[in-house]
Amino acid sequence: MSNEPFDLKRVKQLVELMKANDLTDVEIKQGDLQVTLRRASQTAMLSNAPVAMSVPSALASPPIAPPIPPDKQEEPTNTTLITSPMVGTFYVASSPNSPPFVKVGDVVTPEKTVCLIEAMKVYNEIQAECSGKIVAVLVNNGETVEFGRPLFRVAAG
Repeated sequence: MSNEPFDLKRVKQLVELMKANDLTDVEIKQGDLQVTLRRASQTAMLSNAPVAMSVPSALASPPIAPPIPPDKQEEPTNTTLITSPMVGTFYVASSPNSPPFVKVGDVVTPEKTVCLIEAMKVYNEIQAECSGKIVAVLVNNGETVEFGRPLFRVAAG
């Protein structure tokens, strides 16, 4: 990074590096200059020690709900959690007028699509990757999720 306070060309290079390597976060520090980029949450911040600039609020996404700490996840025996493989927005159906991919009581197989997670305007189909019966949907439709956040609880069946 150069010593200039804001090098747009360098920031664009970092964004391309993130895309090429499927990175969601990059933080680089050089002296008093710090650049933090987050792809999925669509925010970018550039700061000199006490001063910070951020993306205008119209472009920033809503706060991301914190993941449930492992010690707070009371998982009954013989159940499996389907967790989010990425940061994004959780959707239960392919469109507002479509039925949900799955609901409590449905039986799933590893290939069964259980939801969509939208990240950077790309809708990613999330598969169960396990077999059993959906016993709980742990996220609300349209809610922002973090990597590793539990989405569904599946009872072995």
